[in-house]
Amino acid sequence: MKRLRMTRREMMVNSACAVAGLTLTASCRPFEALLGGPAGQGFKIGVCDWTIHKKTDPASLEMAKRLELDGVQVDFGGGQNELPLFNPELQKKFLEAVKEHNVEIASLALGVLNGVPYKSDPRAERWVAESIDVCKAMGVNVVLLAFFGKADLRNDKKGVDVVVERLKRVAPKAEKAGVFLGLESWLSAEQHLDIIDRVGSPAVKVYYDVGNSHKAGYDIYEEIRLLGRQICEFHAKDYDDLYGRGTIAFEEVRRAMDDIGYRGWIVMEGTEMPLGLEESCRYDAQYLRRIFPPRV
Repeated sequence: MKRLRMTRREMMVNSACAVAGLTLTASCRPFEALLGGPAGQGFKIGVCDWTIHKKTDPASLEMAKRLELDGVQVDFGGGQNELPLFNPELQKKFLEAVKEHNVEIASLALGVLNGVPYKSDPRAERWVAESIDVCKAMGVNVVLLAFFGKADLRNDKKGVDVVVERLKRVAPKAEKAGVFLGLESWLSAEQHLDIIDRVGSPAVKVYYDVGNSHKAGYDIYEEIRLLGRQICEFHAKDYDDLYGRGTIAFEEVRRAMDDIGYRGWIVMEGTEMPLGLEESCRYDAQYLRRIFPPRV
């Protein structure tokens, strides 16, 4: 699959760089330079805090250390009007746990949006804007925006239109803070690219879940190549078994990542735990380490 069009912003960036006689380096794309890492850097393996049953709990960092992982994706938690991670005291506890256990916070996640849809609930719009402040306070540059359950965008043109308009309003704040808003949904790569093009901001990206997209029937290896630098982070997931025993060919995922130059976090979101929670996570992490080493 090939992407057939270039966004207005990409055309402007390419033109500016061409006039300056430059290639598309970080000097031409300072915001995009936040993605990936220096030459030679490989991958970091993390886990969702809800996968290890430590949702919005600083103890998730100690458990990640015990599992020999590099970090944790931290969920904001649930609530009616305010979310737990908006509390500065809880943020402080997480940052203290980072120092104590020498484990990183890979990214943050607004899983609550599955039940409080961004496309229809004013609370969700406020939470997304406030999540950028939390990212900045905690030194994190990716927040996952979830679009499953009640928030599903498939066959919902009106919902997509609302999401685009809300993202347009919040994107300048995210750009200024150096934060990526990662969309995770059942939509195809082409549908995600359409949203990104319509918003027109480098702050809006795709949070790519290989298991979800495979379950939806997409060719995940070609989708990764099509999305390219529009992917801000990855979920590793296999609905059928432990990694390497199921239907996701992680070696092919790695080849696709190599093709787009992705280096960074791969966050485990386990669904099958036949060995028990900790042993299954440890098995999955060791499997991923062989394919996605810390230095390449």
